Amino acid sequence: MRDRTGDITGDIDETRDVVIVGAGPTGLALAVALRQYGLDVALLEKEPSTKRQVRASVIWQRALEVLRDFGCSDRFLEQGLSLRRSEVYIGGRHAGRQDLAVTGTTFANPLAIEQIAIEGLLADRLRELGAEVQWNTEAVAVRTYADGAEVRVREHGTGRDRERVIGCRWVVGCEGAHSLVRKTLDVPFEGERRTGFQAVQINAMPDWKYTCAPDTTHIFVERRVCLIASPRPGGGYRFFAFRDDPDPGLADPPTVDEMRELVARATHDTGVQLVPTEPPWFNRARFHDRLARSLRVGRALLAGDSAHLWAPVGGRGLNTGLRGVHNLAWKLAAVHQGRAPDELLDTYSAEQRAIVRDVMRQMRRNVVELPPSRAMLLAMRLAVPAVLASERLNRGSSDLLSELPRHHRAGKLSTDAGGRGELRAGDRLPDTTVVADGRPCRVHELLSYERWTLLTDPRADLAALRRTADRHSLPLEVHAVRPGPREGDGLPPGTLYLVRPDGHIGLRARHTAVRTVDAYLRRWSTPRTPR
Repeated sequence: MRDRTGDITGDIDETRDVVIVGAGPTGLALAVALRQYGLDVALLEKEPSTKRQVRASVIWQRALEVLRDFGCSDRFLEQGLSLRRSEVYIGGRHAGRQDLAVTGTTFANPLAIEQIAIEGLLADRLRELGAEVQWNTEAVAVRTYADGAEVRVREHGTGRDRERVIGCRWVVGCEGAHSLVRKTLDVPFEGERRTGFQAVQINAMPDWKYTCAPDTTHIFVERRVCLIASPRPGGGYRFFAFRDDPDPGLADPPTVDEMRELVARATHDTGVQLVPTEPPWFNRARFHDRLARSLRVGRALLAGDSAHLWAPVGGRGLNTGLRGVHNLAWKLAAVHQGRAPDELLDTYSAEQRAIVRDVMRQMRRNVVELPPSRAMLLAMRLAVPAVLASERLNRGSSDLLSELPRHHRAGKLSTDAGGRGELRAGDRLPDTTVVADGRPCRVHELLSYERWTLLTDPRADLAALRRTADRHSLPLEVHAVRPGPREGDGLPPGTLYLVRPDGHIGLRARHTAVRTVDAYLRRWSTPRTPR
């Protein structure tokens, strides 16, 4: 690999395993995950503290599973609000209700929680793992080599600026749309600006004709605007409006009067009043839809908004970023520790890019949240009530929002070699009830983010499977499981699943396929060093 230089000169002042540039939610989450694997991490942030901005406001069910693996989901649940339903209004008429609960996970409902709290909770978890954010520390140059990287940083706020150089094995850009790491690597940020479209937001207590409930989101669709009113943990609502853009030159945040008029039009409540909450949040944003051509170049990687961004339809940005570092961290740790070949890390880029393309495509078709034309509004008046009245369609929509069905079936890590059932290699393993070691439990209790897990029919040759696991460096536990008491629980008879640390199935095979398991592990794990 050729050197990619940011004109670094001088000696290295310190060395780390990984340098992460950017301490937003994605960078913080990645640092937490890597510390759980024991890696020495430097997390750099040019700002003096966590951002005093509320920003992202919903964590969907799959991202809550990610936070569980990072050891901090309980504290998120304590500070957030569980969202149980959405009430939908089309052109001023109540169109129906969507139940947001899903099955197959401990986290039945999404969570309302704002970014200021998210960053604080992740920073607390990072301190528990023995690391701190390096505030007032700006990465000003990056240079990568075949076996590592260097990052020149400038420290601010200490009376005078000071520069130093950090050497590392890996560098990860999590610093946002204008990523220094991505630009240094010359990775194209492919896509385009979204025109005729903006989002305006305010946090406020409403005086309106609708019932306020802390577990209920209201969605109002009117011509050229979709307004979402989502309850806040601190009281009141986040009013988030996707609308047309009649004045593209207007950049200032919306005023209370502008938002009141917009809310009145969307809700058909001309007497509505809004009182801003604390901390205040007024925002106007326009968007690009962009995806980096690659999320890995040698020793450098990209995650979060440094790797991909789009209009926040469906609240996907933060959630997709969390899922991305969940995918990245265990792979980076395995390669860094010599437990897996370098090719394993390449699968992060391929899998995350495929997920992002799928999210972008679905959100461009999310007619419920996009500002409709007159014709589309008329069509929605007819179609949406029927969809919400259908239990099957309602449930399917909630499953899609939860992000639980997203998969890596087309990825190189996913191998289908037999077995039964609807689950395929690449799918996330649902959290159903099983019987393992003679006791009933949730199947996710058998999994761990720090290792692989092999789940198999009790008729399998468990001793042979464990001997196979012992020949390889990747940590792996073997469990024989039987179905739980409910129909559909457990594994299909005669089937084994080799489950990745992130809960996705790597290999599906017949329970007798010991050689298939060995071949899979020989490809993706290094041999265990004899003691």
